[in-house]
Amino acid sequence: MNTHEIGQQIKRRRQELNINQQTLSDLSGVGINTIVAIERGTGNPSMETLMKIMQILGLQIKIEV
Repeated sequence: MNTHEIGQQIKRRRQELNINQQTLSDLSGVGINTIVAIERGTGNPSMETLMKIMQILGLQIKIEV
């Protein structure tokens, strides 16, 4: 999964939960500009940042080998 696909999954889940970007930013402690960049697929977030966002949204990272 690339950064664009991750951003799309985050955006889709956020919208399903009726959470706007500002609220997600406030709940996760991740800056609004970072949220926007991730959802656009232009950001390069750290694993820690992704985990904060995904925890709020109830998403999990699946690692396949």
